[in-house]
Amino acid sequence: MLKNKSYIGISFIILLFGIYAVPKIVERIQNNDVVKGDRLDQIGSTAKEDGKLVKIGPAPKFELVNQDNKKITNDTYKGKVYVLEFFFVTCPSICPKMNQSMLAIENKFFGNPNFGIVSITIDPVHDTPEVLKAHAKLLGVKSSNWNFLTGERAYIFNLANKGFNLYAGENSKVNGGFEHSGLFALIDKNGNIRCRKDNFGNPILYYDGLDKKGVRDIQQDINILLKD
Repeated sequence: MLKNKSYIGISFIILLFGIYAVPKIVERIQNNDVVKGDRLDQIGSTAKEDGKLVKIGPAPKFELVNQDNKKITNDTYKGKVYVLEFFFVTCPSICPKMNQSMLAIENKFFGNPNFGIVSITIDPVHDTPEVLKAHAKLLGVKSSNWNFLTGERAYIFNLANKGFNLYAGENSKVNGGFEHSGLFALIDKNGNIRCRKDNFGNPILYYDGLDKKGVRDIQQDINILLKD
């Protein structure tokens, strides 16, 4: 008898839960919000939503030398939307793909004076301005707003790892001797890092330069920023 009463009590609790929860689940399904948790939907306190894109914060300042041996800083790109990457000329793995992705971005916006590209080498000992200039010519770079930058190695590694939080490191065990991220940073006209949100409502921070979708996404978002 006691066991039957327990079953009745449990059934009553389940019924009450169903009355409360089912309408909420139905509502989430109708809103296409089933996989989103309340915390996942929130953007961190350091990121602000501005229209369709998220403002992560100011891009780190930099001062380096380009393929023409001219000083280039973040102020060079003031008033411009630009994409930034870390790479190295002799990279045998992901860099050729990143190069092709960046060329596709250049071709999309070629001739627009308000758009630019920054490619920073993580192997400055080898990648002198002369080497970078030859590399740009080999790639077929046409834009005067695409700068290939070099400088002091510790400065560049600090800029990548602590400034942009885009991994770059030396590793004698890997092909080419260096490891680095294949991600592209998108910076707006005011010098802020910008990005879209993923399917869960979280900022992606950076764009995948090795993926066709990542390249399409950044091209779309460059268009948005150019119109701002």
